[in-house]
Amino acid sequence: MKKFLSKHWVKIAGVATGALGGYLYYYFIGCVSGTCPITSNPYNLMVYGAVLGYLLFDLIFDAGTKHKLKQITEVSEKKDKDNSNEF
Repeated sequence: MKKFLSKHWVKIAGVATGALGGYLYYYFIGCVSGTCPITSNPYNLMVYGAVLGYLLFDLIFDAGTKHKLKQITEVSEKKDKDNSNEF
């Protein structure tokens, strides 16, 4: 469980942040008349916010991971090239 949480903490934080944001939107703005299909029910809005939070956090933090992976790959390729020139 600890390994799972350490691996997916960003996604879990995104879901929690989105769900909280969805509830706060319902509480402060919401839909008074009840005719709005998403904002009239707090559960619908929390699920919608959780999905958006997950996608947003995954998009932001995944881009940073891919950039780091690209840098690591470039450095290792450069070292391999330098080592092959020594012989």
